[in-house]
Amino acid sequence: MATLDFKGKSLVQNYHLTVKYHELVPKRDKSLTDKVRLDDNLIVHGDNLKALKALLPTYAGKVKCIYIDPPYNTGNEGWAYNDNVNSPMMQEWLGKAVDREDLTRHDKWLCMMMPRLKLLKELLCDDGLIFVSIDDNEHHNLKLLLDDIFGDLSFVGVLTWRSTTQPDNIGRARFGLQINTEYVLAYSRCAVSDLPPFILRRLEGERTYPHNGKFGRCRFEIIERAAEGAYARPTLQAFRILGQFPRKSKQWQIGEKTAKDLEKAGKVEVVDGIVKRAVYPEDELADDIGLAPFWSQMEKVATSQRGKAELTEILGTHGFETVKPTSLLKEILAHLSKNALVLDSFGGSGTTAHAVLALNKEDGGNRKFILVECEDYADTITAERVRRVIKGVKGASDENLKKGLGGSFSYFELGKAIELESILDGKNLPSYHELARYVFYTATGEEFDERKVNEKRQFVGESKTHEVFLFYRPDIDYLKKTALTLERAEEFGKPKPNGKRRLVFAPVKYLDQEQLDTLRIDFAQLPFEIYKLAR
Repeated sequence: MATLDFKGKSLVQNYHLTVKYHELVPKRDKSLTDKVRLDDNLIVHGDNLKALKALLPTYAGKVKCIYIDPPYNTGNEGWAYNDNVNSPMMQEWLGKAVDREDLTRHDKWLCMMMPRLKLLKELLCDDGLIFVSIDDNEHHNLKLLLDDIFGDLSFVGVLTWRSTTQPDNIGRARFGLQINTEYVLAYSRCAVSDLPPFILRRLEGERTYPHNGKFGRCRFEIIERAAEGAYARPTLQAFRILGQFPRKSKQWQIGEKTAKDLEKAGKVEVVDGIVKRAVYPEDELADDIGLAPFWSQMEKVATSQRGKAELTEILGTHGFETVKPTSLLKEILAHLSKNALVLDSFGGSGTTAHAVLALNKEDGGNRKFILVECEDYADTITAERVRRVIKGVKGASDENLKKGLGGSFSYFELGKAIELESILDGKNLPSYHELARYVFYTATGEEFDERKVNEKRQFVGESKTHEVFLFYRPDIDYLKKTALTLERAEEFGKPKPNGKRRLVFAPVKYLDQEQLDTLRIDFAQLPFEIYKLAR
């Protein structure tokens, strides 16, 4: 596999590990929900690298789909490198707008992207997918960077779409060549070969499909994907479906006996040995199966001009020159689970949230979104668009949008860093729930469920191996006087011989190791370095 090298790589390849966890501060006045909570749809305002780190304790390994639209690094965007990496060279880069005359602009872009992509990978579930929009300026570098972080075996493909229909007549066209396409690079969290198979489902409407040199019509079909080596089975070798002829490679087929049984049951239409219409009982279908052929050339996606018109229809004046159309995101998301959690850490104008809500309205899905936006317009544009599409936009051309797509979201701002050293001097103490989230995730590496916290019992949550407790209040007097005593330890209840151990965080303990072992307690002192268990 080819390797990618760039100025500053050695300084940023582990930088994401040094980024501090920050509080996520709820903002009820900017939210649109009955109760502001972290398991709602989310819009987070703040630096996206710090925000991604703040989301890790709650969402590590839970995100099904990530879509990001980072700066394309055209030299005309005015973005600046702002990660405060402790290096004279990186400090020199801070805050300076990157333009076309900057000889290190590709290096800066890669230094900005690498730690964000590494944190995004941690947030993906095992079979999750990431889609990254890009154009010609950084396509080649992005491909190598994604290979570096996810591995070339995780490369799914490159999706292309026509982003504009307006020719460039002011001298920027390259030798007269008009560039009207952009790309979306797709990678999986695992190797592509390990992704679970899926089923084509619900090709509805009067669509035409070629078969046997002619064209036939199909209103509704479901076709099983043949497993690896399935052509060793005679029942799959001779039966054709909508022109999908047997080849040595994998095909989309069902067996002849299955099809004939379905035909007898009135569930399938067979003409000249070709299945033209097949319907399986709904209880045989999983909720997270795919929907239709996912072509790398996305021909039905609207242009950026349409995306801008959509935003104008919703907000009026907004100041965005290029906006991704909702159809681009809907085309991607329609092939994933209806319950997918979707993350966009370059939230921009809020297209991703709009697409999620629109798809849920159309197909009854329960997808959720998380948007992160660092700019000041996070409330006035990103969140405001979402508010309006939820409530309804008068005069909208789309009937669903006019009536309102429904849904809710909780708005958070990035707060102060959670630094355990601050417990020593009592300054900037985190709340109980913020520290609980931090210690639980750092110690166990598992998902933190805020609903399980019982502050009266000092109970934080339960991992695969431990029950986790935290003796803490944001009060320096309490911290000076509080210790894990025998009496407090016995309040946890008598430990089961083969049960889970107790992981207890407290300022100090008054138990010796023999007592701790008897009570099956692992002690972690605050603010001592977090006791990390084998994951």
